[in-house]
Formats: sequence, C-alpha cells, structure tokens
Amino acid sequence: MAADDLAPLRDWLRAWQTCVRAVDFPGGRTLCAPDIVAFGTVAPFVQGLDVVEKEQWRRVWPVIRDFTLDVDRARGAVAGDRGWIAATWDSLGTLPDGGTFPRPGRCTLAFERRHGRWLATHTHFSLVPSPVGLVPSPVGLVPSPVGLTPAPGATPTR
Repeated sequence: MAADDLAPLRDWLRAWQTCVRAVDFPGGRTLCAPDIVAFGTVAPFVQGLDVVEKEQWRRVWPVIRDFTLDVDRARGAVAGDRGWIAATWDSLGTLPDGGTFPRPGRCTLAFERRHGRWLATHTHFSLVPSPVGLVPSPVGLVPSPVGLTPAPGATPTR
C-alpha cells in the first residue's frame, strides 16, 4: 500500500486530536458515523453517537491534557470506501490538585467513506497495559517488591 493511501485517515486522526484537545464535542461528532460502535477507556461497549459522546468523550476529554496521536507511525489500509488505522497516543490525566499523570494508549479505528467523507464507524481506544511489577493502588500504580503484591489498602485483582 502506498503511503498516500492512508493520507485521508491520517488527516482524520489530526482532526480528531484537535477536537479532543479543544474539548470540541460538536467537532468530534462530525468525524463519526451516527451508528458508531465504540470501546473506550471508560466505556466498555457503546453504540450510537449520542451514547459514545455521553459515556466516553464527556467523561474523559475534559479531564485530560495534551492528547497526541502518533500520526506518522500509524498503520492501516484502505480498500474502496472502507479503511482502518491503528496508532499509539499519549495524554496527561489531571488530578483534583491540578497535578498530572501519564496516560499512554493505543487505538484502532474503522472507517467508511460516506458522501465523500471518511467517518469513523468503530473506535477502540485503550490505555497501554500496566507493566509487570506494578500494581493498582488508591493512588495509581505502585511498584511491588515481589512483582504482584498489592500496595497497602489495594484490592488485588486476578
């Protein structure tokens, strides 16, 4: 596949990044199909643009900063009026005291060209899995001296 074949999907990623950074929900809606299906970082499975906006975007976009997609390293394919792209992304989560923490992730998106415009029909945004040796705690991930021992007060998960 020629690099130029992904140009419209890379343009879509750039537009999406702009919307997320600006917390521009109406702009984000213009990039997605009304019948979108999505998996997100807080919404496990949602259908329909109104639900995706309510259950995922409005719960995340206002509390993150510096959302950046690695557009240049994105990989995907286009075949006729359908395409897909996968990319990594970074953002900073915000804490109540104004502090921030890293939120690296990855995404895969499916597209359909409708009336000459590429629209996302499926999005899957997820955080990068926690490295081995870190465990969840009330203050985030903390090092574990034995690899998988929970921090004080944390509930172990299996």
